[in-house]
Amino acid sequence: MAEVTTYPLAERESLVGIEDFCAVPEPVADFARFFDSLPDIYAGRWLKELVDRIVAARLADRPVAVALGAHVLKVGLAPLLIDLMRRGVIDHVATNGAGAIHDFEIATCGRTSEDVAEQLPRGEFGFAEETGAALARAAEIGCRPEEGEEAGFGRGLGRLLAASEAPHRDLSVCAEAIRLGIGVTVHACIGSDIVHMHPEADGARIGEASMIDFRHLCRFVCDLDGGVWINVGCAVVLPEAFLKAVSVALNLGTDLSHMTTANLDMLRQYRAETNVVQRPPGRGLSILGQHEILLPLLRMAILAKLEAAGWRGSAP
Repeated sequence: MAEVTTYPLAERESLVGIEDFCAVPEPVADFARFFDSLPDIYAGRWLKELVDRIVAARLADRPVAVALGAHVLKVGLAPLLIDLMRRGVIDHVATNGAGAIHDFEIATCGRTSEDVAEQLPRGEFGFAEETGAALARAAEIGCRPEEGEEAGFGRGLGRLLAASEAPHRDLSVCAEAIRLGIGVTVHACIGSDIVHMHPEADGARIGEASMIDFRHLCRFVCDLDGGVWINVGCAVVLPEAFLKAVSVALNLGTDLSHMTTANLDMLRQYRAETNVVQRPPGRGLSILGQHEILLPLLRMAILAKLEAAGWRGSAP
């Protein structure tokens, strides 16, 4: 990789900009009544059940986690996720390597998602200099944290962005997790992400940082009974990592019979349906819908129901 040519991220045309990201309004009056009016059939019933289970988990001080495919960030939902983190609804965020890439680019230049069809024939797909260098540095930080800091890929990226002068770091899910002190993990699959083509990419560090994050994930899942795991838009990597974490928890004698798992995606994917919804113990739910529509609806319903229950959480 030493001879590949990179270019400045700012010079790359990107398809997504923060000017199109979602807003996060306060709960609308009577929204809970509107939500309850949805049909109690198929997805209407399952979505209501998921909201009820998230609300019950929060009221019982049980954890709620989201596992993000990269597309969730690419369609402008970082403000929504960060809002739920700040309010204390989300306790842990897991993502894959592509999610980490979008998180960095959003924070750094306010734009992400290159046009692969245009870039690939020119030999330029995936070669933004800052993106590759930063993810390599994040893995290094994650492997060798400073004294008193936790190791891990997600924590390394979060600390890198939190300490930087990135103009939009307030839109970084990883940086916000560090600021709030909640869990954040990045689960990389070597060779599948553009940053692995960068000359500074170090497979040993990427692997070690990801292994540390897998152990963080296992620790989190061991305390997930009564809590909720929501896989959003990831078809393979995160469902596979989650199932192995569940297996570790069960091997250690953990009771997960009261855990709720949910898969939210635009279409049904075998691994997510099987490894998140069907195989783990507890209750599994599957709901189809566009992320940019389904997640704002889910957020508003959760907040309205929590407010009605008298739960205040944290200030957003």
